[in-house]
Parts: sequence; C-alpha cells; structure tokens
Amino acid sequence: MADFLGESVKYKDSKVVILPVPYDGTSTYVKGADKGPKAIIDASMEVERYDAETDSNLLGFGICTLSSLKNAASVGREMDLVYSEVKKLLDDDKFVVMLGGEHSISYGAVKAHKDKFSDLSVLQIDAHDDLREEFEGSKFNHACVMSRIKESGCKTVQVGVRSVNEDCPDKVKKQENIFYAWNMEDDSWMDDAVAALGDDVYISFDLDGFDPSIMPSTGTPEPGGMLWYQTLRFLRKVFEKKNVVGFDVVELCPIKGMVAPDFMAAKLIYKMINYKYNLK
Repeated sequence: MADFLGESVKYKDSKVVILPVPYDGTSTYVKGADKGPKAIIDASMEVERYDAETDSNLLGFGICTLSSLKNAASVGREMDLVYSEVKKLLDDDKFVVMLGGEHSISYGAVKAHKDKFSDLSVLQIDAHDDLREEFEGSKFNHACVMSRIKESGCKTVQVGVRSVNEDCPDKVKKQENIFYAWNMEDDSWMDDAVAALGDDVYISFDLDGFDPSIMPSTGTPEPGGMLWYQTLRFLRKVFEKKNVVGFDVVELCPIKGMVAPDFMAAKLIYKMINYKYNLK
C-alpha cells in the first residue's frame, strides 16, 4: 500500500500516523468497506498539498502510513486488535487517524483513547444512531458501536442522524445530544453541538453522514445528509474550540470507476489534519 499524500516519513519522526483497518466483518447491506482504506490512500495522491484555507502545506509535515491491521476471526477479537494497536500508538504520543473499514472498529480506538484521556467525549457524524444493543447476534456489530462507546463512559454527541431503528426509540429519546439532519438546514445548531462536547474530543466520522448525492460510496446510504462546506464549517468550529485527540473515517465502500467519493474522503482527512495543526 502507498503512503497517505505520498508522505514517506519514518515512524519515529512522525506526528500523525495513518492506521488502515480494512475490516468488513459485520456490514449488513453493501459489502466492500474493507476496500476503503486503500481507495482513500490511493486518492490522496491527487490531493493538492497546499491548503489555501489554512495557508499551510502538509508536504514534509510528518505523516506516517502504517501497514494495514490484519483481520481477526471475529469482530470481538478485531476490537481487541484495534484497541491494542491504537493504545501502543498513543503511548508513543502519536496522533492517530484510523481508516475504515466498517464502523464497528471505532469502539476499539475510542477505548484506547479513553485510557489516555479520562474525560473523553466522542463526536459521531453519521446517518444512523448505531444504538442497537446487539444485531445479528453480536453486540459489536457496526449497528451497535455507539452503545458500546457509551458503555465505556464517554460523553457522546451525534450529528447528522436521520435513521433510527424501531427497536430502540425509547433509548434514543433518552439521548440528550442527538442533532437530527432534518433540524440542520442552517448552521444554528453548530454552537450547541460544540458546547455539548467536553474538552478532549475523539471524532468518529461515518461517511454516510454525508448526503448520498455527494457520497454515494457507502454500504448504508441515507438521503438528506450533510454537504461539504456545512461539514467543514462545523469541523473547523470543533477543532478551534476543543482538543481533538484523534479521529477515524469509516464506511467508504468504493464503487468501481467512481473516484470522486474516494477523493472526497481523502480530502476530508487532509482537511481535518490541517484543522488540527494549522489553524491560525
């Protein structure tokens, strides 16, 4: 596999590490999220290194792309592998960017960050609430990831949700910080969402949080999602006001011959790294 942005930096010299996790063991509609990390990294080669918004250039910045994490025999074991790997990276004081793969993997990364940042908040951008207790016999299914994250003791803020399963409406009603897509037509919600987060924030970005008109390459697309500049305005606010300690981008399910969504995912990651380190 190539290096993100073509940045070939030794691990010991890096600030940011890209961790590809091509796991697709519990996805339930369209398969193919295991191809997402490679598609993102390949597309990143075409991203212009200079960012006019932040007047910065990530070329030579210090980004190290790691080898893909191997798939385990079960989703529970995969969570253990993700947790162990991310914990090791955090112990080395790296800023971890995890590329999925399906959304289940986020739990392992959040658990590792929670060990280091005791008051961790998790910002989830997603079309789905992911609050099932279990699905298809597994409590680690991608449809359950936010239930597992909440059990870890993290405060959560969920943004862009527009699909709630009928099995857990009462559970959803008890969640204080869900920002539904149908109430997000202007930017008035953004300050409230940022204020609901704690100081240390992990961002889990499921690409189906975007509207499928601009991000069709997901396994579970939902109409009515977020658009590009709205999303960037919100993310910039988060990075300006909070200490973002890590993030993941998951659920890219590449479509053969359609490169724009792959490029968009790569550009999103590029923008988030810039927001972390290069906001004036």
